[in-house]
Amino acid sequence: MKQQTAQTRTKRGTPDFQLLILTLLLVGFGLVMVFSSSSSIAIASESFNNDALYFTKKQLIWAIIGLFGMFFAMNIRFNKYKKLYAPFFLFTTALLLLVLVSGAVLNGARSWIRVFGFSLQPAEFAKIAIILYLSALITKKGERFRDFKTGYFPVLFIVGFIAGLIMLQPDFGTCFILVSTCGLVIYAGGANMKHIMGSILLVALGGALAFGASALFSSMSPDNPSVDSTATAKQNYKIGRIQAFLDPLSDPTDGSLNLYRSLVAIGDGGITGSGIGQGTMKLHYLPNAYNDFIFSVIGEELGFIGSALFLLVYLYFIWRGIIVSLRCPDPFGTLVGIGIMGLIAIQAFINIGGVTQTIPVTGVTLPFISYGGTSLFVMMVAMGIVLSISRTNNLEAIKEEKTKSVTVQTRTSPALRSRDAIRRVR
Repeated sequence: MKQQTAQTRTKRGTPDFQLLILTLLLVGFGLVMVFSSSSSIAIASESFNNDALYFTKKQLIWAIIGLFGMFFAMNIRFNKYKKLYAPFFLFTTALLLLVLVSGAVLNGARSWIRVFGFSLQPAEFAKIAIILYLSALITKKGERFRDFKTGYFPVLFIVGFIAGLIMLQPDFGTCFILVSTCGLVIYAGGANMKHIMGSILLVALGGALAFGASALFSSMSPDNPSVDSTATAKQNYKIGRIQAFLDPLSDPTDGSLNLYRSLVAIGDGGITGSGIGQGTMKLHYLPNAYNDFIFSVIGEELGFIGSALFLLVYLYFIWRGIIVSLRCPDPFGTLVGIGIMGLIAIQAFINIGGVTQTIPVTGVTLPFISYGGTSLFVMMVAMGIVLSISRTNNLEAIKEEKTKSVTVQTRTSPALRSRDAIRRVR
């Protein structure tokens, strides 16, 4: 019985140990930083029950749920996701439509819905659903994917449809991440470069026209009843973010306040930082310190050395996931793995780039680190899929090693050497 159990486990393969440990380390570090960046705000506010652990406990609950989700996804053979992608994609699309009708408005965007007492952000699920859908579709089409009408255009239509639903919320940051990730999967899937470049130019032109028309619309006289004051305020807010990116010192009391304080926090950290929990900018100075600007808290409390070490671990984690994906013998697994690790890398770059004035601030979470239950859960389940891919890779490696071992034993067997010697004598 024990031998049969061992054989069954061997057939399933083992997950990549390094990738699993790195995922758990990032989640654990995220819990520490959520507590450090939110405790002072929560304990001073009746809205959070004057509980220093208010945000940390919520994040811990989602981390535990995400842990179960990750191990569940890890124990499903990755090739089964070829069958599961369609219902998951349809379910996610239904949620995106539902959120436009009955979603809760937060920070000017209708992005949340309440399900069984939990606040969920359907756009987070859409990131994984579109990766699975595109990977399955591209793999199924094969060489036909390079044809524009039968291969590339249907894929482009699907991406545009989902991106359009997210933009209706509106959520530009998530939309940009989703489109960028899809572009990476499409490129890895072997799309024609002419088609890709044409799509990039088309998106850039459309975005420029939309932004220009919106700016013109907001510049109209406020006395005109046809002008929506809410839309104008949103447009001015977007323009303010771009102006803050270009010059964070232009008006440190208004549009560029968040970025200005973020840079001050990182600068105050110096080489070694003030120590975990000892930062000052999170004390009602830096907004969303436990969410969008959590890297600013890391920079202040851990300093340059700690921030650099964190980024090195993060980069190694992404690199390890890409290596696991490239080793997969199935093109579907490779595309899914590259899409997931690309998603994490792109979102991390946008978050860190925004708070360090590398790019304009868009307001997205830092994967595994920022406060946000839906984001953490989805990212952990996504890593479960990558770990499932690694189990298949290790299983194939074991089979290959056994084949080599049998071949070597056959070639070096004493009995065979004796037989060959007798034949040569004869």
